[in-house]
Amino acid sequence: MEPFDLATLKATWSYPTTILFGAGSLEKLPRACTSAGIARPLVVTDPALAELPPVVQALSHLREAGLEAGLFSDLRSNPTVDNVEAGLAVLRRGGFDGVVAIGGGSALDCGKAIAFMAGQSRPIWDFEDVGDYWKRADEAGILPVVAVPTTAGTGSEVGRAAVITDPANHAKKIIFHPLMLPKTAILDPRVTIGLPPHLTAATGMDALAHSLEAYCAPTFHPMSEGIAVEGMRLVKLALPRAFTDGSDLPARGMMLAASAMGAVAFQKGLGAIHALSHPIGALYDTHHGLTNAVLMPYVLAFNYKAIDGKIARLAGWLELPAADFGAFLDWVLKLRQQLDIPHTLRELGVAPERFPTIAEMAVRDPTAPTNPVPLTAETAEGILREAYEGTGI
Repeated sequence: MEPFDLATLKATWSYPTTILFGAGSLEKLPRACTSAGIARPLVVTDPALAELPPVVQALSHLREAGLEAGLFSDLRSNPTVDNVEAGLAVLRRGGFDGVVAIGGGSALDCGKAIAFMAGQSRPIWDFEDVGDYWKRADEAGILPVVAVPTTAGTGSEVGRAAVITDPANHAKKIIFHPLMLPKTAILDPRVTIGLPPHLTAATGMDALAHSLEAYCAPTFHPMSEGIAVEGMRLVKLALPRAFTDGSDLPARGMMLAASAMGAVAFQKGLGAIHALSHPIGALYDTHHGLTNAVLMPYVLAFNYKAIDGKIARLAGWLELPAADFGAFLDWVLKLRQQLDIPHTLRELGVAPERFPTIAEMAVRDPTAPTNPVPLTAETAEGILREAYEGTGI
């Protein structure tokens, strides 16, 4: 049994928005916009996607339905407040009344932040996910969002927050409000077909990290915990297939489902994988999912004493060779190798002299408190050194 006093425990649980799932569901985009009250959508995407089929088709569907759509794609792989402000300027200048966010987590987060800030008079950092800062927002000024993920990783399409980088201190900050949740998420595996193998791997490992850390978080949320377990089973089934054959539509669909499930599950909490990955991404502009994948086994080893029993149960559910922690860790290591994931932070170009800074940033990250083992600057730096040298696992 978990160490919770169910006679006195109180919690708030919430679940996601309407999800349109299946091949060809992108065609339902105009109807989703109309249902959300959007007549003039601003399509927010990243530069690499702006002229590729998913965005071209989305714009075509919208315009054929009589919706006056615009396009904004001036954003970075780790979006900054400057990107949000640039998008806001385009939105206001064009008189757009909602956002269609298409892309990976960066585009989805930036699009959600633009829609959220559309009617706010305070700076974006006033809405950081700290205490009840979200109550400062003028809810009437928040525009609706329809989200279309083109990667299977972040699950931002079913999230109520956006991760935005503050260039002043190179910190990733979480901006939160319940109304940032997209009105509809469209999960169409066809739009992920063109994703290259290395991005399929990195984003897929991000989805795994979400479910894994949520499952291990020492909080009581049995619904999210169950979703996390099934999300990991889908990753085990589908990620190697999607990596090997990018046109495997069923595998692509399973990964989109697993990605959304991971984001639903992590309302239970995350942990040191994300707490360390966020500052590394902010300082080095590394891919978030790839950084999570590199850190994963080292954080698992650090948390071993607190999660041994839970991971043994998970290994049994995943039908690994043995129902124990070692079998699960071996599976993670073999999966990373199969997906050509680097084994160490050294290979990502992270410099040891910055470990103290990264460690200090990690313990302040909002994902740190739900790590199964308390994270301190000293222990965080220890994980970083092992992940740099490839030791301790």
